[in-house]
Amino acid sequence: TRIPYELAGFAAGLPLSNHLILVFILISYLILGCIMDAIAMIVLTVPIFYPVILELGFDPVWFGVIMVIVMEMALITPPVGMNVFAIAGVSKDVPLYTIFRGILPFLIAMVVCIALIVAFPEIATFLPSTMT
Repeated sequence: TRIPYELAGFAAGLPLSNHLILVFILISYLILGCIMDAIAMIVLTVPIFYPVILELGFDPVWFGVIMVIVMEMALITPPVGMNVFAIAGVSKDVPLYTIFRGILPFLIAMVVCIALIVAFPEIATFLPSTMT
């Protein structure tokens, strides 16, 4: 179907900045990460968001790096936090509340990392660009 391409044209025609549309896409990944696994998110969303990212003029490798970081953020945030439950299964004597409190520094680091990669895309694209 042409739905992803129509969505890409619609997103490019919106009177919003490209980075604001990117923020909406990343927020949708955070929301989806609360209810599904990373592989399921990739399979369901990449065919839809990839044409949008290309239409907005973003580098696909750059978006892939950001997408992986946001998916990891989604997998450690409440209410589901699949990776946090894996840690809770290993360390049975630590309460779940303590584990969720312990992810806060990692969330802050991931947000800073995403901000740096958005501000300086060369961080994510330097090494792949040397391979061509």
